[in-house]
Amino acid sequence: MIKTVSPQLPSLPPAIPAQVAGAIAEDLGPGDVTAALVPADATARARVISREPGVLCGTAWVDETFSAVSGGQIHVHWHLGDGERCDTDTPLCEIEGPARALLTAERTALNFLQTLSGTATAARRYVDALGDDATCRLLDTRKTLPGLRLAQKYAVRCGGGANHRIGLFDGVLIKENHIAAGGGIAPTVAAARAERSSLAVEVEVESLDELSQAMAAGADIAMLDNFTLEDMRTAVARVRDAQHPMRLEASGDITLDNAAQVAATGVDFISIGALTKHVRALDLSLRILEVS
Repeated sequence: MIKTVSPQLPSLPPAIPAQVAGAIAEDLGPGDVTAALVPADATARARVISREPGVLCGTAWVDETFSAVSGGQIHVHWHLGDGERCDTDTPLCEIEGPARALLTAERTALNFLQTLSGTATAARRYVDALGDDATCRLLDTRKTLPGLRLAQKYAVRCGGGANHRIGLFDGVLIKENHIAAGGGIAPTVAAARAERSSLAVEVEVESLDELSQAMAAGADIAMLDNFTLEDMRTAVARVRDAQHPMRLEASGDITLDNAAQVAATGVDFISIGALTKHVRALDLSLRILEVS
């Protein structure tokens, strides 16, 4: 089912402690042999800064990481919050607490912050590319990093986008292999209506003929897979002229360079797998400022 996004900051996913615990466990193992070289009673103050412009996301994961490693003895003071833009050399937060724990948690905390900020930044770039007057919404996909889906989908919302399905359970998306296995568009849509009547039914179509089949079957949404701009405009006109309630989602080969052109065809949604699949971490740096 297509989700909408509130103009306010989205709710945090509930899996943060588990995600952080798993990340710490794989990094720490039986112990940090390098941080152990630092005096046990040393305390430190550090700062995280941005090395490039972007959108901040992942503060709760950072807080949880430092708290878990230090037993609550490390305190993080944020200058910006999730969803806010940062420039090059912007101070993002100050960190204070036991030096050993700070050093142990550093990489895990930054991994979360850089990855999620990179996802939020990518989403914001696409939202900006669509323009302030765009009526279509930017959607993510299920092409996420394993184990970090809820985190990345949160980051997409922080960047101004919206979530498509969270998983296989909250929306019906009938793709080409489902159509092949189900005997065609019409019988597969009918089966979806019979089995999951409360969920929106979306059908991936690869041609205008398949769009007509999806309309006749009563699908709620059609995903226009790799349609040309001309065919997108034709699809929009066909649905409008038929006064069909179907909504249209464009997907495939959509880039920052052509996103505005796709939006101008009149489609309701644009979905971009690259938001969460082709992740480029935002360049951030943590530096110790003082040790006592």
